[in-house]
Amino acid sequence: MNRSIPWLLLSLAVLLFGLGPAAAQQAEADPAAIVQKFGGKQSFDATEAVIAELAATGDERVARALRALREGDLYWREGDEAVFIATRKGSDYEIFDPLTGDSAGTVPSGDLQKVRVKNSIRNAVTGALGTLTLRAENPAQRMRAASTLFSDADPEMIGPLDAAIAAEEDSAVKARMQEARASAVLASDLPAADKAAAAKVLATRADRESLTMLIRFAGATDDPVAKQAADAAIVAIQNNIAFWNQTQNIWYGLSLGSVLLLAAIGLAITFGVMGVINMAHGEMVMLGAYTTFMVQELIRNNAPGLFEWSLTIALPLAFLVSGTVGLVMERGLIRFLYGRPLETLLATFGVSLILQQAVRTIFGPSNRQVGNPDWMSGAFDVGLMSVTWNRLWIIVFALVVFLALLAVLNRTPLGLQMRAVTQNRRMAAAMGIRTPWVDAMTFALGSGIAGIAGVALSQIDNVSPNLGQGYIIDSFMVVVFGGVGNLWGTLVGAMTLGIVNKFLEPYAGAVLGKIVVLVLIILFIQKRPRGLFAQKGRFVDA
Repeated sequence: MNRSIPWLLLSLAVLLFGLGPAAAQQAEADPAAIVQKFGGKQSFDATEAVIAELAATGDERVARALRALREGDLYWREGDEAVFIATRKGSDYEIFDPLTGDSAGTVPSGDLQKVRVKNSIRNAVTGALGTLTLRAENPAQRMRAASTLFSDADPEMIGPLDAAIAAEEDSAVKARMQEARASAVLASDLPAADKAAAAKVLATRADRESLTMLIRFAGATDDPVAKQAADAAIVAIQNNIAFWNQTQNIWYGLSLGSVLLLAAIGLAITFGVMGVINMAHGEMVMLGAYTTFMVQELIRNNAPGLFEWSLTIALPLAFLVSGTVGLVMERGLIRFLYGRPLETLLATFGVSLILQQAVRTIFGPSNRQVGNPDWMSGAFDVGLMSVTWNRLWIIVFALVVFLALLAVLNRTPLGLQMRAVTQNRRMAAAMGIRTPWVDAMTFALGSGIAGIAGVALSQIDNVSPNLGQGYIIDSFMVVVFGGVGNLWGTLVGAMTLGIVNKFLEPYAGAVLGKIVVLVLIILFIQKRPRGLFAQKGRFVDA
């Protein structure tokens, strides 16, 4: 019996000195108990200390109480100083548990006192919420938290970030946390070696925000080691940004080139086969855009659920509307003016004015709204380059139209006859090809493709009676530069002019840039009068 006494005393000692502190630490880490420390009248410093204590728990439940504190909805009850989230309900307050959000009843407004806050308290809450989300289960939430802390550059968050980095398993999230820590180190009073290492971390991020941080740090630090590391990082980031700026210009150029391709590809056919300078081609584009507007209006008023399919429905209708107008133009006017280019130019210019005025009379002179379906809305980033979905889909659509038209010209009887008429009209007629019918179908096809271009342009430009006027001159430049009647020349010409325009705009401006491009095309035509890809044949060589 006496032998058991030492073991009993040892057990009590273990409980007292071992489990006792652990139990006390667990009690201190109880979020419910810590939240109650907001109760009673206390200083702002005490409130900030409680916020830091809550953040150290790592318990996501405390986020509810912290948000309520930041929004001014955290109260304590007189008498027992219990803390609640409260919202006004008539003359009283409905109170809720600060962790779970469960309702705790209703109390008179005079029984509650608001926990006092100011801007420093709100900033502390924001930092605490960032610390909590660093430990969230969702990687996307941890990524957003790290991004927020990167922008804040708060030295007090270095410790929580170190703990989060040590526990993080997702490589992408861990890299973002390391970047957030680097930004905080630059704003801290840590040794120069730590700041030099932080500058190298920011150099790997290589975006504009990290560049701003490094420039600010390099201008403020006096330490040569840290300044040298910051300067090297600045140069690396500037080179990276310059690369992505050039890549962005190429993307903008391809986007503009796809628009020019859609606008010019129909003109390339009519101009190449018939030799007609159609000044009303832009109005065919405009008719396609207004057809899209009418389709969307009908869908909005009668079948809103089909809005996502509005462009798919508008495409064949725009082709039919513009193609029909083109066929009527050719049969009723242009076929009487073959061989007289000046009269054809003036006549088609008059038709363009008539179509513009007709649209103004029917729809009014103001812009019309054409909506973007969800799959054409928004953007995504590639490196430091932003890519919008509508531009991406227009590039894809332009290439699809180009390949489809190429198939028509090379794989169908109509395409064979069009190529025969282009190469030698008299010989084609002698072989039994009805050249007037080919001319009519060619003009209708070119006009229909212009209508399809209008559907695409309605997603990125204002739908107005003047829509087509902004593309007619550029379309002619594309056709002449690429080679009259050659689709591959039209493709290369459109993309080339688009990219050149976008590279010139930052230096010369949009208007002067177009003038420079026009002058360059004139000089090019002096050397190659038939463009990049000249058509071959007796008729075109004559």
